[in-house]
Amino acid sequence: MKRNKSSRNRAVAFGLSFLLATSATAAFAATPKPTLAEIAAAKKAEAAKKADADKAAAILDKANKTLRQLSAIAAAAQAKYVKAQNELAVAIKISNIAAEHYRLASLAVDSAHRIIGKLAANAYIMGSGFTDLDSLLHADGPQDLMDRLSALDTLGTNNSTALKRYKAAEVVAQAAKKEADDAKAAQQVATEKVAAAKKLAESARADQQKEVNKLQAVQDKLLRELASAKRVRVTLEQQRQLALLEEANANQAEQTINQSKVWPDIGFPSKAIVRSTEAQRLKAVEFAKKQVQARKPYIWGTEGPNSFDCSGLVFAAYRSAGLGWPNWDRLNSSLYFSTTKHIPLSQLVPGDLLFYSYKGTVNTIHHISIYAGNGMMWEANSKSKGLLFSSIYSVNGLMPYGGRV
Repeated sequence: MKRNKSSRNRAVAFGLSFLLATSATAAFAATPKPTLAEIAAAKKAEAAKKADADKAAAILDKANKTLRQLSAIAAAAQAKYVKAQNELAVAIKISNIAAEHYRLASLAVDSAHRIIGKLAANAYIMGSGFTDLDSLLHADGPQDLMDRLSALDTLGTNNSTALKRYKAAEVVAQAAKKEADDAKAAQQVATEKVAAAKKLAESARADQQKEVNKLQAVQDKLLRELASAKRVRVTLEQQRQLALLEEANANQAEQTINQSKVWPDIGFPSKAIVRSTEAQRLKAVEFAKKQVQARKPYIWGTEGPNSFDCSGLVFAAYRSAGLGWPNWDRLNSSLYFSTTKHIPLSQLVPGDLLFYSYKGTVNTIHHISIYAGNGMMWEANSKSKGLLFSSIYSVNGLMPYGGRV
């Protein structure tokens, strides 16, 4: 029997790591010992939240797939735009080279035009095919004159040939420049089209990203609500188990005779650390005092603000003193004994916890209170007596150690 109780306590202790923090427990703190109907309702609410979250997840997944597709399209458009820009740069370079060739060819043609024009003018002035008056004036005799005339005729012929070649080169250069300019213009149009497609793709991707962000926010909200619903459900279940366990121990204590006033020390494990400060312990004492003086009722499984059971008063008192989740849990009396540092009764200070057992073992601890000093305590005693300021020896079965939080 003891082994079963020990296993049950260990299972309860393991489950306590999921207990809800202060804000979440407030929603049902006024409920005495959560009912099976309340737990069923919490499960239904959790299932509804899960269905909503699953539906939102499916929509979000579809939107993400669309976003990935649009991102791929935008990336391809970006690649085409970069390629078009590179091709445009090459076309511009070729056009510039063609323009330079055309400029040089035009300069050469202009130069030839000037030379031939000069020769033609001389010939017209002198007549008879003379092409350069200066050459004739400086001729040395008839033979030299004949040689000069022959040379001038050859020069005229050569210049005419050169002029024709330059004109041909000018036509080729002009054609090449036009072709290069046309290619440049076409590439400019193509680049602008690709840029427009790129802009549309990026705009579609940006719009889809906004949609995904909105859906993600909805999904995150639903997941938070699901987690909250789960915490409520888990806490209701565990709070019921804690209350049932403590209630069963308290009922057993009422039926057990020959309980010792103070049990002997048979060796109990203790935590080595203390989580609270002196100021926190005194604040917890003051909180408990106010609840007792306000004559709050005793109700199984509650931890305030309107009613308390014994462990609920301890939890609420230290929570008010600044100990919060995850360092401060809503446990039952026996588990508080196991999670505090043990202090001999002779060394108690205000704020230490006192424990009562009907057999002197940890598993049979059924009551917990807060030491007030001078042999007195603040406690949520029972349904019949309510919250009390009483002697630490007024309840049978005092454990040989207190617990410092």
